[in-house]
Amino acid sequence: MTLTGNRVAFLATDGFEDSELTSPWEAVTAAGASATLIAPSGAAITGKNGHEQAVDLLASDAAADQFDALVLPGGVVNADHLRLDKPSIALARAFFDQHKPVGVICHGAWILIEADVVDGRTLTSYPSLTTDLRNAGATWVDEEVIVDEGLVSSRTPDDLPAFNAKLVEEIGEGTHEGQTA
Repeated sequence: MTLTGNRVAFLATDGFEDSELTSPWEAVTAAGASATLIAPSGAAITGKNGHEQAVDLLASDAAADQFDALVLPGGVVNADHLRLDKPSIALARAFFDQHKPVGVICHGAWILIEADVVDGRTLTSYPSLTTDLRNAGATWVDEEVIVDEGLVSSRTPDDLPAFNAKLVEEIGEGTHEGQTA
């Protein structure tokens, strides 16, 4: 599937799981999309294993209507910091308000809990988030990738091939009316 002309936002900060940023980034750009790294602050962010990536746009300056999809990489430190950043939370929620595809992996689901967009949804994550997601109203399942009306979720870096394939597919399909807060 080609994503030519699509703009994909990646929202992350220091401590992200390196492969959970770089692998989906490569998948969407290889399919023809442009990718933009959004962070709460700074000129660059560093992953837990040392990958450094330039920040293109601050979360406080970003708007969901500038993009066609959102990707939330995991990493405990990354996700914990993002779920405390109000502009990042608002940005994530806006993608749901606009029915746009969102991909989330590992601990990235924490920001979706804070954005109050998982109630009634089915998704997966790193297993330690099971109770958090269920308490927020989600149905949690232990599978490599789950797609629920444009919301693509996976558990760990081991799931990246399946995650990337479904992410590209969902972005290619465009908006989903069931993708809502």
